[in-house]
Amino acid sequence: MLTNHHCARDFAARVAEEGERLVQNGFYAETTAGERRIEDLYADQLVAIEDVTGEVEAALDGAQTDAERAEAREQVFASIRERRTAEVAEGREGQTLRTQVVALYEGARYSAYTFRRYEDVRLTMIPEADVGYFGGDPDNFTYPRYTFDVSFLRIYGENGEPFAPEVFFPLDPEGSDAREPVFAVGNPGSTSRLETISQLKFRRDVRGPALLAALEERLAAYETYAGADPSEQVENQIFRLRNAVKLYRGRLETLRDPYILARRRDAQEAFRQAIGEDPALQEPYGGAFSQMEQIQQEKRALAGSYRSFVLIDRPGFSSATMRRALLARRLLALQDAGASEEQRAGVREELRGVADQPPELDRRLLEARLRAVQANLPDSTVQAVLAGRTPSAAARGIVEESALRSVEATREALGAGTLSLNDPALESVSGLYTLFRDFRSAQAGLQARQAEVARQLGQARYATYGTDVPPDATFSLRIADGRVDGYAYNGTVAPPYTTFYGTFNHYHAYGGDGTPWDLPEQWLDRQRALDLSTPLNLVSTNDITGGSSGSPLLNRDLEVVGVVFDGNIESLAGDFIYLPQRARAVSVDSRAILEALESVYRADRLARELRSARAERTPPESASAGR
Repeated sequence: MLTNHHCARDFAARVAEEGERLVQNGFYAETTAGERRIEDLYADQLVAIEDVTGEVEAALDGAQTDAERAEAREQVFASIRERRTAEVAEGREGQTLRTQVVALYEGARYSAYTFRRYEDVRLTMIPEADVGYFGGDPDNFTYPRYTFDVSFLRIYGENGEPFAPEVFFPLDPEGSDAREPVFAVGNPGSTSRLETISQLKFRRDVRGPALLAALEERLAAYETYAGADPSEQVENQIFRLRNAVKLYRGRLETLRDPYILARRRDAQEAFRQAIGEDPALQEPYGGAFSQMEQIQQEKRALAGSYRSFVLIDRPGFSSATMRRALLARRLLALQDAGASEEQRAGVREELRGVADQPPELDRRLLEARLRAVQANLPDSTVQAVLAGRTPSAAARGIVEESALRSVEATREALGAGTLSLNDPALESVSGLYTLFRDFRSAQAGLQARQAEVARQLGQARYATYGTDVPPDATFSLRIADGRVDGYAYNGTVAPPYTTFYGTFNHYHAYGGDGTPWDLPEQWLDRQRALDLSTPLNLVSTNDITGGSSGSPLLNRDLEVVGVVFDGNIESLAGDFIYLPQRARAVSVDSRAILEALESVYRADRLARELRSARAERTPPESASAGR
């Protein structure tokens, strides 16, 4: 299973034995016995799709309120999952199946996707970080690129043997040609191309800046802390945060581009006019745009709370002590309200499950959160939270003195029943808990209303355009067509391919220890063995916005000619609009994969397997006879 280095680096850190740094130094299993199983990792293979729109709509028709609709949706989804899993399971004895109901066009259409799940996945090969992330953060979301961002995992079947699928994509050792059609198959996570102008303006003015500020604060905390803890887990988190900061900064710049907003406004006006001209659509959907705008205005009234509370309870983004304090305050509130033991037990279990962070990192993340509170909430709330202290002093006191400072201390306090509002963390949180609770409640209500209006607009859109307009990304499988093609860039032309020459040129021009353009020792030792003219990275017009890293780039014969790992900076607009003239998907070329495996890593077992698979596979009936 071919994927990216940046997708597999967490797995490499998890399977590393004591003293190993597999993310930095790489890993290759010379035999299947040496492949390392990755605990709690599974791979899902899509095996069936069924349109279930009618079944879902029939269940939702009688619902009068948002709560009734949510309950009806949950019940019908559960029923569909059970029915479809049983139907697909016929003739698939011994296979583990899962069914997911996916809403398309904001709920105008629904499909049931059934997957076969493989729960034994092992690491076969990952290159060193210096080549897997060559160019580092400066080159991220750029092109030309010179990055060997690949990794190999292997799926094992229920019998404990390597799984041999009937259908697979073999690697094409000949790669692609410029202007050749190529197809990316992936699971893009989310896009916002069907949102209204009022929703986009809320993202531009409130949500986007708040998210970017929160990510920047957390990145600064991690980078400062990294000197005391240079572990690969911390490095991986810094990698994710740097990537997220660059991504959200690019999205925010896109929303501030009047050209992009004008394009989106024109499309909305055309859609609105189409609704107005169709009496069958005007009656149920004519007021949806105004309703959506009203909801965005109500969300804007919560802007201060949004800036203070964004990501506040997300693992890896917020202080563990702060997350525990919010849960503990909720637990005490439930006790005071006489809530059932079942309700309290759920919160208590969630509180016990908040993992520890190193105290110094926890303190820095908590300080960043308290600074956001200080900057965005009323003075009375700030005084109740900080009690006259600076965010730095308050964070230090809380982390050092609270019973919620660690998993062990929290469990001891829960067991002894000694948690009280006198705890330093709970004293601070109590000052903003009511505001936080009310914000969450208001936000949930607004989101429910927004989802319903978006569903109405989705129905109107589907009735107007059908599948001519694709739905927003939903973490479900997509095929994106495109061509290998360069593009105009900074007064010149970015070529469709780069080569290993560029990698070593950047190393000799800019590289060395500690730079983003450093190279591993074995790459330098085996430079003469490499054919430096081999294509390394390529760009194509495939629409991969929304998170398609690790997607295979296929030719018309369904052979892998590359693996997608990034987009160029111009592609960041793709969250809101697809611009094929300048947006590009960036992939590692199949020719570079084989060249590096054979000439640098001398991974003969893996290279032979990749080459022989092409000869063993029966081409699809629709495949072309040649290019």
